[in-house]
Amino acid sequence: MTHNITRRDLLRNAAFAAAGIALPFRMHADEADHSDQARLTAWTSTLRREAPKFRGKPFGRRAVRVGELAVGSPYEAFALEAYIKAGGNPEGLEPLALSLSRFDCVTLVESCLAVARVGTGMPRPTWRRFAREVERMRYRGGKREGYVSRLHYFSEWISDGEKRGLVRDLGKELGGVVDPRPLRFMTEHRSLYPALADDNVFGAIRAMEKSLDSHQRYMIPAAGIPDVVDRIESGDVLAFTTSVPGIDVSHAAYAYRGADGVLRVLHAPLSGGAVEITRTTLPEYVSAIRKATGILIARPFFVS
Repeated sequence: MTHNITRRDLLRNAAFAAAGIALPFRMHADEADHSDQARLTAWTSTLRREAPKFRGKPFGRRAVRVGELAVGSPYEAFALEAYIKAGGNPEGLEPLALSLSRFDCVTLVESCLAVARVGTGMPRPTWRRFAREVERMRYRGGKREGYVSRLHYFSEWISDGEKRGLVRDLGKELGGVVDPRPLRFMTEHRSLYPALADDNVFGAIRAMEKSLDSHQRYMIPAAGIPDVVDRIESGDVLAFTTSVPGIDVSHAAYAYRGADGVLRVLHAPLSGGAVEITRTTLPEYVSAIRKATGILIARPFFVS
């Protein structure tokens, strides 16, 4: 099923968040309900049992294997914002929202990588270790503070992770072109983000957006994706760029190459309601997204 997201979708989704239409994820590193803990145990056990087939392969293969195990899990939007609607302070320490039972597109990417990292090597996987892995991907410099410390624009998620060895941005080496558009979506749609009602938070987000003007984003144009398909590994992180003003990407996912060798997309789509592997190829998937311009691509690594 394709994921066609437009500016109207983005505005509507942000409006849903403002209305509090979301179920809360687990909010603390030491809390995991029975089903989440069971999934962490089962999924890391699978990775350890299948370890021989991952030897010599890119680390992303482990993350995408976790994604296979997550197929069918329900989509859940805006859970990271739930604490604000519940009266939380966006300037205070942001609760760490965690789940292995339901996902949005970005939390699926983060959770699969976190499970893969805690399921590789020693020590024993624990919920607290899983939480720390999510935390160091989700927040600037890996340090969780207030709302502003979260990496709200996915292109910064990539560039910040690259600084710390979590991923490598492949855009330039795959022949990407620079997307020079400034990122201002959050501040230009202030009313759709409850946290931005706080003037201090709004000012800090505006400063963050301006700081990203100096970050070059190398996008693989949609027409050029077929030319680089053979250089994309199963487990590479994909972000789908958009022409919607002020925003870098509309969706995040994994590249997925199955036994047939065809490159598809493993993701948590809003339109489908559950984690899935697309029937369409990656180039077909991108071509079906309205306002899509191409992809950002990052290769994840194991960092102990």
